[in-house]
Amino acid sequence: MKSKSVALKKHPIQNPKGKLGILLPGLGAVASTFIAGVLSARKGLGKPIGSLTQMGTIRLGKRTDHRVPKINEFVPLAQLDDLVFGGWDIFPDDIYTAAAKAGVLERTHLDPIRGELGKIKPMPAVFDPAYVSRISGPNVKKGKSKMDLAQQLIADISKFKKSNNCSRLVMVWCGSTEKYQTASAVHQSLAAFEKGLRENSPNIAPSQIYAYAALQSGVPYANGAPNLSVDIPAMLQLSKEREIPICGKDFKTGQTFIKTVLAPAFKARLLGLHGWFSANILGNRDGEVLDDPEAFRTKEESKLSVLEYILQPDVYPDLYGNYDHRVRISYYPPRGDNKEGWDNIDIFGWLGYPMQIKVNFLCRDSILAAPLVLDLALFLDLAQRSRMHGIQEWLSFYFKSPMAAPGLYPEHDLFIQLMKLKNTLRYLKGEELITHLGIEYYD
Repeated sequence: MKSKSVALKKHPIQNPKGKLGILLPGLGAVASTFIAGVLSARKGLGKPIGSLTQMGTIRLGKRTDHRVPKINEFVPLAQLDDLVFGGWDIFPDDIYTAAAKAGVLERTHLDPIRGELGKIKPMPAVFDPAYVSRISGPNVKKGKSKMDLAQQLIADISKFKKSNNCSRLVMVWCGSTEKYQTASAVHQSLAAFEKGLRENSPNIAPSQIYAYAALQSGVPYANGAPNLSVDIPAMLQLSKEREIPICGKDFKTGQTFIKTVLAPAFKARLLGLHGWFSANILGNRDGEVLDDPEAFRTKEESKLSVLEYILQPDVYPDLYGNYDHRVRISYYPPRGDNKEGWDNIDIFGWLGYPMQIKVNFLCRDSILAAPLVLDLALFLDLAQRSRMHGIQEWLSFYFKSPMAAPGLYPEHDLFIQLMKLKNTLRYLKGEELITHLGIEYYD
């Protein structure tokens, strides 16, 4: 008996006409590497390696159909030539200076685009040393209240859109990790949040003010840090009321990326886990911020949640019911942006015999994060033009702590995340979803 295709209706998607402005709170190593990389790629000076939207393909139909277009030829995404960049930072450096100081890209890559990079200068940032205490800078907004600061951001967004002749905007948080925070009463509703803004509630963090300003301005928002930013009831309510897509949180780049590859393999082969010890050294601004124990706790919560969701110890108690998972991050200035991650993994197999895996990942944090910023910006814009709003779980592929509907556990397995992302694109275009059953080839 032959299987039948599921008929899917093509989802209406507005064409990406005009310029897309990408606004970035935090114009440090990640943001400057992202902007410089896009400018280099559109001049043909380098390739956007690591970007699914630029280099990825998607299979359509049966394997025997041989339909494998590039993703950016299948769905209508904004073109690199149509992107405009802006943002906020506590330091007044233009993007060329910021990139040179970050030390991620060599001058041979920066100098050919120096003129364009030098024109991009940060707007004064919303900053609160109560949430980020290890760094400070002079380029900071002042206001009578947090609502006043939010209104200043809304004005910045409006002015940027008009002065750069943008038809659409997206915002991707590339700023620092804030001190650990849990949702309080001020976060439980939009009314409570706005009251808190007017009354200068100490429980409202800068990243939440940016998220509020973005959503009030009709701008999709992605949270690239582990901060409690947009994943609070007040922001969920606002995103639904304004019909704006949101996603987060915490870019999945180095060590956690490897975990979401290896852990599903252990689970697939039913290999047990005794313990997983992870250590990191890095010397960039992120490392300096994470040297604060409270900021590290925010990052630690993001990193530790991955294994529990993937391995499901309640479902597999004999294999994963009693493992030890530890994460350490050390600030080591000589390493700069070239982070090093060590993993010691104690697993066990047949009859309980122990085995070990050692991983030493000498990665480049911003090199891994830059293509994620690009993909998130383009996919969020696609979601907005497709009238998708609220949490975009199909973008979990890019995050350590993916947002999911309240009461629903997040999916962390990298390969399930990728299947979800590509099936969402197929759904939008009315193509048959791929289950990989494949039984029709053997009927």
